[in-house]
Amino acid sequence: MPASLVVEKHLSLVRACTICPNMHRPAVVGRPVRSKILLVGQAPGDKEPVLGRPFAWTAGKTLFKWFDAALGWNEEQVRERVYFAAVCRCFPGKRLIGGDRVPDEQEIANCSRWLEAEFKLLRPELVLPVGKLAISQFLPVNSLNEVIGQNLRINCRGYETDCVPLPHPSGASTWHRMEPGITHLNRALKLIAAHPAALQAGAKF
Repeated sequence: MPASLVVEKHLSLVRACTICPNMHRPAVVGRPVRSKILLVGQAPGDKEPVLGRPFAWTAGKTLFKWFDAALGWNEEQVRERVYFAAVCRCFPGKRLIGGDRVPDEQEIANCSRWLEAEFKLLRPELVLPVGKLAISQFLPVNSLNEVIGQNLRINCRGYETDCVPLPHPSGASTWHRMEPGITHLNRALKLIAAHPAALQAGAKF
């Protein structure tokens, strides 16, 4: 079976998942790309299920600007060269007072099966967790200043790989728009651009 069809079969299982009763379906998935770069977001917002793709709204615009500045990849190229995953694949819903609900521990545990399957399927050489919730699935993180701007070797789901954490590109966050966040972010983007997995992905097109 062609590699893309194997990935598409996996994504069809993700789309069909109904385990978490408080999550708002459908699950949001990226394209069936057999990439060595695995980007792990936190959870989709309310716009992503409607538009049918991860990072489809304001945060996505910022994220793709980062990739364009660092690698010269536009949104279309990023979506074709990077596999998009998430801590939770469904929209958690809104909090009673402002903002999106943070997935609970059981929801995160339920959805972790998909990430585990993706590690086995893709064997990523570079993992890009975006935002503190995503980063915490791979690394202990007390402060973004401690982890952003570093290439950290991790052992996850039985696989060793490089991990370059990124801050969440949300407009509500000021960390990546002021120092020392700006410097840490730029350092992280340079590490991604120089990584063999990114160089290989760029050379394919």
